[in-house]
Amino acid sequence: MHAINIISGISMLGVLIGSAALIIILSVFNGFEVTILSLYSNFTPEIKIEPRLGKTFDPNTAYFNTLHQDARVFSFTEVLQEKAMVKYNSRPFIGTVMGVSDGFLKNPLLDSIIQSGSFTLKADSQQLAVIGSSVQGSLSINVHDQLSNIEIYSPKRDAGNGSNPLDEFVVRSIRPSGVFAIGPDFDDIVVTPIEFARDLLNQPKNVSSLQINYKKGTDIEAIKDSIKNKIGNKFTVKNRTEQNAELYKTLNYERWFIYMILIFVLIIATFNIIGSLTMLVIEKRKDIAVLTSLGADKQLIQGIFFFEGMMIAMIGCVAGIVLGLLFCILQQRFGLVKMGSKMSVLDAYPVSLRISDFGLVFLTVSVISVIASVISARLSIKGLNDIKQDL
Repeated sequence: MHAINIISGISMLGVLIGSAALIIILSVFNGFEVTILSLYSNFTPEIKIEPRLGKTFDPNTAYFNTLHQDARVFSFTEVLQEKAMVKYNSRPFIGTVMGVSDGFLKNPLLDSIIQSGSFTLKADSQQLAVIGSSVQGSLSINVHDQLSNIEIYSPKRDAGNGSNPLDEFVVRSIRPSGVFAIGPDFDDIVVTPIEFARDLLNQPKNVSSLQINYKKGTDIEAIKDSIKNKIGNKFTVKNRTEQNAELYKTLNYERWFIYMILIFVLIIATFNIIGSLTMLVIEKRKDIAVLTSLGADKQLIQGIFFFEGMMIAMIGCVAGIVLGLLFCILQQRFGLVKMGSKMSVLDAYPVSLRISDFGLVFLTVSVISVIASVISARLSIKGLNDIKQDL
């Protein structure tokens, strides 16, 4: 009897650990998702308008001017960007020059993505650049050095076949004022004033995109649909999710992939119940015989062992969920588990609790436990038949 209690306790502990692990890992993954998406949202606009064909378009139209003057608009940014070569101390890097108008700096969250320096594009009539961490890391740029200018090379639009290759490029120099870090899709960007980009790219009028942010409380989806209906099929209009569609898909796929891996672990832990109940059936053969002689039928015997299996699983599940919840709360408040290295954005593993995760874990354990308990209960009926044969 003592051995069976130990086996049942181990089965319960397995379910507890599996349930707690599911809650903790899903919550940590939620934390990473929230952090990554917030970083992207700090840089990407709520609405982005781009040409369907070609790279640039003329923003000086009646509709775009009306859109700019909309009272709901918080910031309206003209963006001109193109691939270019960035050079520093004779070291080259292929990145993207992104010229932005003054409306871009209205975003109050830009400072949250800065690793070093500041997000400053103009100072005392001097044009400055803010570079991505990939640019800074590849070229070893010191943004605190007032004399450390970077050179940006862009092919001339009317380039011919000259003898000197450098004659085929427009070269402009600019001093970096800060370094930002978001993710691989953005960290190769050099953000400059749009006037600098226009001069570099010889594009005095056109832009690559219009980026619009709206005041709080504005229905972004309704705005997007309205713009799409009025702007025609020559342009694409995207919200933040559509701008980062691959990122959202990747995060979603990774979340379910992790969930499926943990489910297999939980299945193994839960099916230990079958072993413990099988041992219990063997141990309780005489008691089953007594119950049978008193008139207990197969359904009653089966129900007893089914209830036993569900009780083991549910106690382990609830205890695991509570344990996972407590750990997540402590991680949120105190950052018990660190990332392993000091980072400007994250020091400890982030955690974000969602009620849906608790429901998902409870439902998953319940389904697996029902299956395991049904199998165990059927084994008890087989044990009952063996007892009758012995009798």
